[in-house]
Amino acid sequence: MILYIFNKLMGRGAFHEVIDQLVVALEEKDPYTGGHSSNVSDMSTDLAKEIGIKGIALEDIHLAAHLHDIGKLKISQEILNKNSKLLPHERVEIEKHAYLGFEILNKSKSLKNIAKIVLHHHERWDGRGYPYGLFEDSIPMGSRIITVADSIDAMTTNRPYRKAMQWEECIEEINRNIGLQYDPLVVEAANNLWTKWKGVKAYNRANFESVKCKSFA
Repeated sequence: MILYIFNKLMGRGAFHEVIDQLVVALEEKDPYTGGHSSNVSDMSTDLAKEIGIKGIALEDIHLAAHLHDIGKLKISQEILNKNSKLLPHERVEIEKHAYLGFEILNKSKSLKNIAKIVLHHHERWDGRGYPYGLFEDSIPMGSRIITVADSIDAMTTNRPYRKAMQWEECIEEINRNIGLQYDPLVVEAANNLWTKWKGVKAYNRANFESVKCKSFA
């Protein structure tokens, strides 16, 4: 799907291979990012469609969501793979990934809008996010959508330092932060999609466990 979108956006086969290798390199550096990026991309696409976004704007959001963590290529692997909560100075380093991702993607004229979406995917509706503290409608819609999808997947995924939230807890947390961290319009769209996402994620997790068991057989 990534290569199909790049064919439409770029029309240059060589560039497709470069971006594909960037994604592969990121997944090798931070294994969590592989499944996470796909999940966030799928949920962001669902949210955008639910809101009524179509055409090139929808494709931009899909691709930006797939690449939203690409800046982690420039973050220390020691920090990315840490098995405990980050220390304050490590948190500062991790938060640089949004701008670093922007730098990577903004080098292509055809990816400037996607780069902008990636840059702002950690902004908050109330202006307390990063890197620039944008608020409400000054945050690109694609970024607001990815913020919600990114949070949902992070909350409902096991990490070395904590267990995944139950879906009901996640739903409560997202709705508790309407108008604070999240755009109310995007959360309204999410509230129409919980059943679908819960089923998809349960299937993906079961499939992953099956593959993992076979690999150790």
